[in-house]
Amino acid sequence: MTGGQRTELVLRLPCTGPEPIPLEHALDAVVGYARARRWVRFRSPGVPEGRWVPVPAFGWPRFDARPPSTGLDADVLLAEGLHGRLDRAGWHAVHDTLAGLGPLVDALVARAGGRTLGDLPDGELSVLEEPGTVGALLRRVGQEAGSRPAHVLAALHHRHPGLVPHLTPTTRRALLPHLEEGDSGVEAVIRRELRANADAFTELETAAAAATGAGPTRLRLHDVLLWLSTTLRLAHATDEGRRLRDAGPG
Repeated sequence: MTGGQRTELVLRLPCTGPEPIPLEHALDAVVGYARARRWVRFRSPGVPEGRWVPVPAFGWPRFDARPPSTGLDADVLLAEGLHGRLDRAGWHAVHDTLAGLGPLVDALVARAGGRTLGDLPDGELSVLEEPGTVGALLRRVGQEAGSRPAHVLAALHHRHPGLVPHLTPTTRRALLPHLEEGDSGVEAVIRRELRANADAFTELETAAAAATGAGPTRLRLHDVLLWLSTTLRLAHATDEGRRLRDAGPG
């Protein structure tokens, strides 16, 4: 998908809709998410009449392009970069929730044993092999994510980008209809889609890294495509990404 090369691969993601997504369109959407800008009217003491300023249209520069967190305070800042500023009470709620989840997340990471979500065997996302499975631990993380679950899960995903899905109420609702009997949670749906599209995601990972200068995991790429689709932003991001790719660097 670089250097003028085209591919026949497609992503078949039932959570985004019944139609497959051509890999070129998926790359355009990711590039649009990463690099698109929107105009904001900004006033300052030096320019009281205001001026138009282009700012990132999506959260990529404030989240995906940021280095790994170095502590709980940085975790909260990263989450704010994706989901917006918190008031004082919200900031402390997210900080305290992340601190309280520490032992549970440590157990989750230990159980995964270095494997990504897509690499886990079927039993790890099935209620038939609970308790103690990755799926059971992920479910508990979601249940204990507190009053600001999107911020909490964003922070945890940034720390463990191949293992902990970033879920919002919107994307979770889109995954629920695709649950199958025995699934430990919606994370099982994500895992199935990652495995069913392994070749396509491998190519998309490589192309997205080259096009954005960052290294998003396939789990994050799945999240971006799902969020864009469920919030009706997929077409805009795809159009912007295509325009930016055609324009070249800068």
